[in-house]
Amino acid sequence: MKRFAAALICLGVFWAQTSALNTFVLHDPISNYVTGTMTIHSEEQIVDVHVRSGVYSSDTIFDYTHGYIATRLFSRNACFIMKIKKEIIPDLQEIGRLAFERETMRDVYSPNNVWALFQAGNSRLGHLKDWVLYGKHIENLCTGLPLYELVATEPLTNDDGCASAGIPSILGLKICEELIANEY
Repeated sequence: MKRFAAALICLGVFWAQTSALNTFVLHDPISNYVTGTMTIHSEEQIVDVHVRSGVYSSDTIFDYTHGYIATRLFSRNACFIMKIKKEIIPDLQEIGRLAFERETMRDVYSPNNVWALFQAGNSRLGHLKDWVLYGKHIENLCTGLPLYELVATEPLTNDDGCASAGIPSILGLKICEELIANEY
């Protein structure tokens, strides 16, 4: 009976890692409250994240097929888009592995953050050519909202004006307004 149970557990672990659709519940690392969900669509190469946490609420799409991340920040009523750079954004399998570890071992906390800047006043509404480039998943997330292009940067010393998004306790996305100094 113990062998059967062990075999069943192993099959469950391997099935969860190879299944085409995996959903994870995301907990706040400090309070352990459920703050969102993350669904990995392996066949479509999509990670779909929904965070519900007051002013920090957001929806994020990682579209590995098209190579872009889009985050809709509800507090700013805007969409922020960044090209996926392999050196700073984990691949689909790595995100799945981190989520699986986080779900099974509650004490694991990954402080990985990606910092990105945008220029206020430099937005546009999406057009057909944008949606062809970004794909239908990002189009569905961002249609009708101003689009801002994000540029990855080094961590800032002052993050007071930054918004938090991404995948809580797995991969944070810090979105900050780029301050442009006026010369007089």
